[in-house]
Amino acid sequence: MMNEIAERYGQGLFELAKEDNTLQDKKKQSEQIQEILKTNREVELFLKAVKITKEEKKNFVTTIFGQVADKEMVNMIKLLVDRGRITYLPQILEQFDTLANQELGIVKAVVHSARNLSQEDLAKIQEALVQKTNKTVILENQIDPSLIAGIKVTVGNNVTDITMKTKIEHMKNVILKGGQA
Repeated sequence: MMNEIAERYGQGLFELAKEDNTLQDKKKQSEQIQEILKTNREVELFLKAVKITKEEKKNFVTTIFGQVADKEMVNMIKLLVDRGRITYLPQILEQFDTLANQELGIVKAVVHSARNLSQEDLAKIQEALVQKTNKTVILENQIDPSLIAGIKVTVGNNVTDITMKTKIEHMKNVILKGGQA
């Protein structure tokens, strides 16, 4: 049910943004709202609180999100408050971002590494991914010390794993099966 609601509202927001020619603006607003929700847990808790009236929540939405979003986006969030679906806001915005990225030719890629990669290394990886996908690539570097060395790159459902951890696991499996590594 949750995915269905997120898909429906996300699709609606996407169609509105396309129709009004504000897709890039709405995408930027969506990202800013998501950042507010991620960095300020109190905002999400306030919006989900049962004892706070819908009017108080809508005023709060105007105050908090009115600084980073246009009237249409704020009204959509108020509509979620009115319909008791404000808990779906993060999923709705994620769904919208997915549709907007597809339309704008943008892919998100995550580079998992044992340590922070330099800007130069990230730029090389990004350039290679742009060549491979023929799309604009937004790159995120996530640190995972368990990888030991190397990188794992995830673009959508495509994973390229060239980490030491994977090589060690492969060698272990080969040796346990009695083969040679």
